[in-house]
Amino acid sequence: MFVVVDIQGQQLKISEKNKYYVPRLKEEINSDISLDKVLLYSADDGVKVGAPFVDGIKVSAKVLEHLKDDTIHVFKKKRRTGYRRNRGHRQQLTRIEITKIG
Repeated sequence: MFVVVDIQGQQLKISEKNKYYVPRLKEEINSDISLDKVLLYSADDGVKVGAPFVDGIKVSAKVLEHLKDDTIHVFKKKRRTGYRRNRGHRQQLTRIEITKIG
C-alpha cells in the first residue's frame, strides 16, 4: 500500500513505517501531523485517484527532526572579464516518519 501526497507543493510517494525528508515544516519536534492532501491511494483492493484530492484518506506522521541539507555551490564565470561569483545554499528540511495511512 502506498499513497502520493502533496507536501508544500512537492509530491511524494510514501508508504507506512518509512522516514522521509520534506521541506521545512512549522511543527515542533515529536509532534503529530496530519497530511490530508492525498492525490492517489493504492491498496490491494484497487487504486483511487483524486480530483484533485482523494476524500476520506488521511496520513498521520510524526516530526522527528529539523536539519539542513548539504551545501550546494553555484559558481558563475565569464571568460577574460574577471567576472566570478560563488554562492552557496543549504536547504532547510524536516525529517518525518509515517505512522498510519487510512
